[in-house]
Amino acid sequence: MTIQNLRERLGALKKDARNLLENKGSATWTKEEQAQFDNLADEAERVERQIDAHQRLLDNEAEDSFSKLPTKEKGAKVDPAMAAYENYLRKMSNRLTAQEIEAIRNTMSTTTGSEGGFTVQPVVASTLIEALKDFGAMRRLAERLVTTTGADLSFPSTDGTSEEGEIIAQNLPSSDADIAFGTVPLNTYKFSSKVVAIPIELLQDSNIDVVALVNRRLRERVGRIQNRLFSMGTGTAQPFGVATAATAGKVGTTGQTLTVTYDDLVDLVDSIDPAYQTEAQRFHFSQTVRRVVRKIKDTAGRPIWTPSYDEGMSAKTPDLLLGYPVEINNHMPVPAANAKSITFGDHSKYIVRDAMELTMFRFEDSAYLKKGQVGFMAWARAGGNLTDTNAVKAYQHSAT
Repeated sequence: MTIQNLRERLGALKKDARNLLENKGSATWTKEEQAQFDNLADEAERVERQIDAHQRLLDNEAEDSFSKLPTKEKGAKVDPAMAAYENYLRKMSNRLTAQEIEAIRNTMSTTTGSEGGFTVQPVVASTLIEALKDFGAMRRLAERLVTTTGADLSFPSTDGTSEEGEIIAQNLPSSDADIAFGTVPLNTYKFSSKVVAIPIELLQDSNIDVVALVNRRLRERVGRIQNRLFSMGTGTAQPFGVATAATAGKVGTTGQTLTVTYDDLVDLVDSIDPAYQTEAQRFHFSQTVRRVVRKIKDTAGRPIWTPSYDEGMSAKTPDLLLGYPVEINNHMPVPAANAKSITFGDHSKYIVRDAMELTMFRFEDSAYLKKGQVGFMAWARAGGNLTDTNAVKAYQHSAT
């Protein structure tokens, strides 16, 4: 069965499950109806695992054999800066003309040129950094802050949920109530893509979109480590992950080291102060947690999970949990003792900071050329932290 057939099968299963939910409405569910919904959810999960396995196989084949290479659009207008960047990627140093070298230097600072590297200016760097949104859940959820340098930064924070006014009698002065400000660290850390080796033949093929090819490889490598640390980084020599920074809105009772209940999820939602309740609120967890919450029923026996049967196709309707959208992020902690496996709230209060000085290196030495390759490596500086812990709360499993 092809991956397209599997996606169509998944869409049909989710549609049947959603129709079952809609047809029952608010009526109490029978055990037979619960079993029917659970069977659909189980089959959907099996199909999803097959799709994931197929996709990993395709990705591995693409990584090993450079299959499905991006091609250039004929007649497309090329920005001069991007054209200079393409020449830097495509041509050997001794093949560049004086005009091309000048264009590269104008587009990419030569701060590290003596070592073979270039500091990429924002017009080029932004194409790589923006593409990271498509790779990691945290960049899709978070707000982005761009700074021109990577110097340490303390981001201001304040909590006004407990503040209120007062009644003043006639001719009496008003009381003082100064706003209490705090700060959270929003420092940057240097991320490496490691060296990406590209066959010389591909660089010489003018039909290949070499910018997209190299950027895709760099994006995947940098994107993986950034998303993992933005999700669960410790804050020590690395960013604070959202699961680390978020305070517990609900702690599971003794014995719930691997589980979560309907009441737990309700309490987690209600742990967010009404002042912070916005349309941006959503659940955020891994596929491992999704396997648990898909089976949870409310007090009337109704599933609290609403599947999106358009997922993977038009994606018009998201998966819902208790009526809130769900963001799947497999870098979130899995259920375990004391683990914060679920976050809920307005995740835009997590700030991803990018220092717009992406450094690119090109390696043409014998270690690569004897294999018919050219190496590329990128350094990127970024950081992240939850700037308002009242906006996002976590479900924390029991310690025992």
